[in-house]
Amino acid sequence: MAKAISSSNILILVIAAVDEEVRKMQKLKVGVLGATGMVGQRFVQLLEGHPWFEVAYVAASEASAGKSYAAAVEGRWHNATKIPELVGKLIVGNVADVDAALKSCSFVFSALETDAAKIFEEKYAEAGLPVVSNASAHRHTRDVPMVMPEINPEHLDIIPQQRKSRGWKKGFIVVKPNCSIQSYMAPLFALRKFGIKQVIVTTMQAISGAGHPGVASLDIIDNVIPLIKGEEEKTETEPLKIFGKVSGSEIVYDGSIKISAHCNRVPVIDGHMACVSVSFEKKPSRQQVMDAWKNFKAAPQELKLPMAPAQPIIYTDDAARPQTRLDRDNDKGMATTVGRLRDCNVLDYRFVGLSHNIIRGAAGGAILTAELLKAKGMLQ
Repeated sequence: MAKAISSSNILILVIAAVDEEVRKMQKLKVGVLGATGMVGQRFVQLLEGHPWFEVAYVAASEASAGKSYAAAVEGRWHNATKIPELVGKLIVGNVADVDAALKSCSFVFSALETDAAKIFEEKYAEAGLPVVSNASAHRHTRDVPMVMPEINPEHLDIIPQQRKSRGWKKGFIVVKPNCSIQSYMAPLFALRKFGIKQVIVTTMQAISGAGHPGVASLDIIDNVIPLIKGEEEKTETEPLKIFGKVSGSEIVYDGSIKISAHCNRVPVIDGHMACVSVSFEKKPSRQQVMDAWKNFKAAPQELKLPMAPAQPIIYTDDAARPQTRLDRDNDKGMATTVGRLRDCNVLDYRFVGLSHNIIRGAAGGAILTAELLKAKGMLQ
């Protein structure tokens, strides 16, 4: 015979149900622009069950508009997990219909291609929606912060000036940097107190960095391609903005560091690796470098942001690591894994860095930036 449920147990169940409903109501409704592409899909996947954000709107090109999200990505869903059920039922909007997004969400993530981002991101911001972008369109716009939350959260302070100069009341644009620099920027930043002078970096970048369908299989299988158009220029200049300072109405680049880059496409699916040599004004000891990396924590860790890695820089003592397949997913795919620290015969030190280009380098990095914005009271 079934036991009767006591009144105290019923009360506990009711309170739990109410708490769950309140939690859902408190989540910010977010939109994803370019939601059917590879990075847009990763936004959808990573935001499933997020404690602060809920996907309430998805938009793409006119070709996908009007379909359910599940129908729009049928046969080309690029993640191992299933399409989130609730998002799968959403009707894809036309990215040109800004008013539809205004009615549905509080801010948007942009996974748009560069040309579309140039057209639409400012329109969304002008309409009053904050834009957290993975696109490259505004990375070098002087009043748009390009943020890595562990490195330059203070660049968000330029947002009021960005709004003022453009006449925007609620909207703004924040961007994240190119995926290829994520594999070594935090390790370099942790060593800035020693005065970084020169950096020589060779990247080995996964094919997923080219989007879908990306590099033709006959070009990349059994091959390494020593040219990714525009990538070396991005690698040499974007760090200088991130390391720069807000001055009045613009972000001034750090001109004290010289970077020389070689960027290669290699036949791995996910994970960008970088071989880095660096020189300093005053060469630190090996122990000082190791301590700087192992003790490095910043605002995302202090604020306990949901997507933040517990340890942003993970050092491996294994002489044959990091390896792309083995280390790209460390700490939710959000950590930078570093190894092979040793003296350099030309500069001071050399090391190998690795990060997940689609998670830390794209959707995950943008979500972490949005979490920082919310923690700072800049998303309502």
